[in-house]
Amino acid sequence: MASQPDLFAPSVSPVAEATPIPEAWADLPFFAEDWPRIAEALARDPRAILPPHERRFQALALTPPEAVRVVILGQDPYPTPGHAMGLAFSVNPDVRPLPKSLANVFREMKEDTGDSLPNGDLSGWARQGVLLLNTHLSVPAGVIGGHAKLGWEALTGQVLARVSERATAFVLWGRPAQAQARHIRPGDHLIHESAHPSPLSASRGFFGSRPFSKVNGWLAARGEAGIDWGASG
Repeated sequence: MASQPDLFAPSVSPVAEATPIPEAWADLPFFAEDWPRIAEALARDPRAILPPHERRFQALALTPPEAVRVVILGQDPYPTPGHAMGLAFSVNPDVRPLPKSLANVFREMKEDTGDSLPNGDLSGWARQGVLLLNTHLSVPAGVIGGHAKLGWEALTGQVLARVSERATAFVLWGRPAQAQARHIRPGDHLIHESAHPSPLSASRGFFGSRPFSKVNGWLAARGEAGIDWGASG
């Protein structure tokens, strides 16, 4: 039987060269210390990898550090081909039906604020300073958690540490996201924790948690404009 490729063998990878790194975040140690190895692992993985490599750092590209006001932390990109587009919980505008987790997010948003969106593209949030970051930025098609051990958490931790240098609202849905709270520096933050919007857990504390109004209430108390949750991409 042919041996499986070593996904962690070090070498120079064309994936790293083809994946744009957002300039505003490029000084994070992750990009020099961890990204070359992860890029090589991705290049050696024979499976289809989501999202496309040019969208891998889309969350960071749309929301530079100085613009971040809110962080919504997800887990993996969607493993369904055509769904993952580089922003946590977001999908391309033409995706129908919506992933069930996103449909639950929209249900809670409608009940909380009355806002709605015409499709599942959350880029409009990102452009207002909502960093839609996944804990792992890649997933093999159809394999939930398939890249959970690649080392993406190094980036997650560094991003959370960077943005928490000033007051920020953190929305942590589910235990994996809440486990990353250890990277948040002490400060005058809003840390909102609840169950994940997945159909498996939404009824156990996500519905009725009112994250959208709580974020806007916190921003208003600081004299800042709220997030227009109904702003489309």
